[in-house]
Amino acid sequence: MSTTDREPRTRLDVLDEAGRKTLFTEARTANPFAATAVVDDELAAIWEMARWSPSAANGQPLRVLFLRTRAGKERLVRHLDEGNRAKTLSAPAVAILAYDVDFHDQMPTVFPARGERLRAVFADQIEKRESIAAYNSALQTGVFLLAVRAAGLAAGPMAGFNRDGVDEEFFAGTSWRSHLVVNIGHPGTDPWFPRLPRVSVEDAVAWA
Repeated sequence: MSTTDREPRTRLDVLDEAGRKTLFTEARTANPFAATAVVDDELAAIWEMARWSPSAANGQPLRVLFLRTRAGKERLVRHLDEGNRAKTLSAPAVAILAYDVDFHDQMPTVFPARGERLRAVFADQIEKRESIAAYNSALQTGVFLLAVRAAGLAAGPMAGFNRDGVDEEFFAGTSWRSHLVVNIGHPGTDPWFPRLPRVSVEDAVAWA
């Protein structure tokens, strides 16, 4: 018997069809949102799932600021592109996703075996830290969006905003840098644009 014929020592669970539809095939980006509230426990549950995302050396640079009040959202929308403002004000909750350029300070906690060494290596390499943080927070962001869907909510991610303005408004004096805004809530009336085509398998997948 070859090694490929053997049963795996640990067999992972397979997501059922309903779960695949919720997270992938039937999931959509919402635009208008219903007035139904999103409570703090739901937002906490989203982060509890999202924080298990992979990241290089377990660095976990993603940071989240949840906006729940009208006043908080009004502070944000002045920095958004015009087309993103109304739907953001209609969303029950908004997440500003950021990365921490000083993520290395957490390395002794998140990577105990080599954390002190990694913190020392990165201490004077701000440009390298910025690059690593931006890339890995983008990886974590994909998991964050899946976590929103897994919590039974719709996500509306947006990159159309003035990052410098958002950083000055919310993160001045910190090491956080904004990179995406995500509206969160239950879909409102006529929330979806028509489903757009996907790149063909032949153009997207290769085998070797």
